[in-house]
Amino acid sequence: MTTTSDVTGGRGGVFVLGVDQGTSATKAILVDTSGEPVSVASAPLSRRDPAPGRVEQDGEELWRGVLDAVAKCLAGLPSGGRVAAVGLSVQRESVLLWDRATGEPLGPLVSWQDRRGAELCALLAAEGAARRVRRISGLPLDPMFSAAKAAWLLDRHDPRRARAARGELCLGTVDSWLLHRLGGGHVAEVGCASRTQLLDVRRRAWSPELLALFGVPVEALPRVVASTGEHAGAGGLHPSLAGIPVSAVLGDSHAALFAHAAGRRGRVKVTYGTGSSVMGLAGPEAAAGEELCLTIGWDDGEPAYALEGNVLSTGATITWLAGVLGTEPGELARLAARGHRGRLHIVPAFGGLGAPWWDDRAQAVMTGFGLDTRREDMARAAIDSIGLQVGDVVSAMERAAGPVEELLADGGPTANADLMQWQADVSGHAVRVARRPELSALGAAHLAGAASGVWSRRELSGLPRHGRRYTPVLAVCERRQALAQWHSAVARARHRTSKSGGAEAEASDRGS
Repeated sequence: MTTTSDVTGGRGGVFVLGVDQGTSATKAILVDTSGEPVSVASAPLSRRDPAPGRVEQDGEELWRGVLDAVAKCLAGLPSGGRVAAVGLSVQRESVLLWDRATGEPLGPLVSWQDRRGAELCALLAAEGAARRVRRISGLPLDPMFSAAKAAWLLDRHDPRRARAARGELCLGTVDSWLLHRLGGGHVAEVGCASRTQLLDVRRRAWSPELLALFGVPVEALPRVVASTGEHAGAGGLHPSLAGIPVSAVLGDSHAALFAHAAGRRGRVKVTYGTGSSVMGLAGPEAAAGEELCLTIGWDDGEPAYALEGNVLSTGATITWLAGVLGTEPGELARLAARGHRGRLHIVPAFGGLGAPWWDDRAQAVMTGFGLDTRREDMARAAIDSIGLQVGDVVSAMERAAGPVEELLADGGPTANADLMQWQADVSGHAVRVARRPELSALGAAHLAGAASGVWSRRELSGLPRHGRRYTPVLAVCERRQALAQWHSAVARARHRTSKSGGAEAEASDRGS
């Protein structure tokens, strides 16, 4: 497994290590007390697509990648320096089943991108459970979340639920898996637990009603813990970390929100990755409606609730099209610069559409193409679809929680200035870009450092975070026209053909 490491900075001093276990890679970042990174490393993580709609990863490979990224990052620790705290952020709704006694995985890590739970979700929806699920969990009944995947794993490896009910099996999200490997027992951070669709989001405890609905014995689930505390020893990550606790754990999108210091309402974080997360703080009484999720960002003594909308395919769209065109993802931006905007639309509903539509029956479509369509136009449409999808969620956020002041952006695609300007234009809001792309790892480091006394909250709030700012330049009439064309393409992706040969268009006009 190859890694890259970037080392800067001085000698000696106190440092905090942040580790972000993501969908495509594990990233590690070592920061000094001024908040500046002195070493950054990453290790890739592969995925398997064994059947349409199925996305799997390997729990053992994931663990090895974490160790690899940490080792490479710590190689950049300045002479005489010491690590005072370790923070961990993780991909969220992915779920794994393992043997409690041996620690061996049973089956794959079922990715958050996986849609194998769609049949169960459709069955439960037909029985009228969707409203109940949303009321308790804060989440729509959708196969992106962990519950239906957990049921699938148990159906394959413990169909009678006998071993799970005896506590012989462990079901957990990625944070649970890593903390178990580090000797922390079977625990789950409350923000990650809030993404399983098995947690009562306001009580912050497993819901007996939801457990019964999905057929998941509580004995197989982890104990829910706060985001801060001595969750496990970090010595299992690297010998030099012996005696240092993992003092903060968060979901990756939650960590990015924390790193942005988006502590007041009206500031909304957008994390661009394989998929994208749009999130802003709200109270537990917030009404997510049918378009957004109510989730727990973190709990460091008091729970921080947030509204969130998830876009299922953003970076994944770029990877897909690059493969189709026989090029590299980085080349698409250069191709797109020569493409025509607005002629062609790609709606990347490869596994349905997430927020604000939550339509797992939507189909990926490309509209507006003709004999004169060029690869440059396809690249333009793929990149533009990222900003358009995020813009729809931002509009839903405003409908639910009031005016949005600005968007705080992070993730690798923020390096694309054209995309960031397009995001400002189609959302109608200024976009401020994080200074560093590794914001989830940085957020985990910030919370760990605050929990361990490296920074006070006041010092933490003063750390440098943002760089370039983009403001909308597109005329309002042009923005409305661009959105109308996009929503017309979305309507085609959500079109239903009846068995009798007639047609029924079920696309709503939300976001238009």
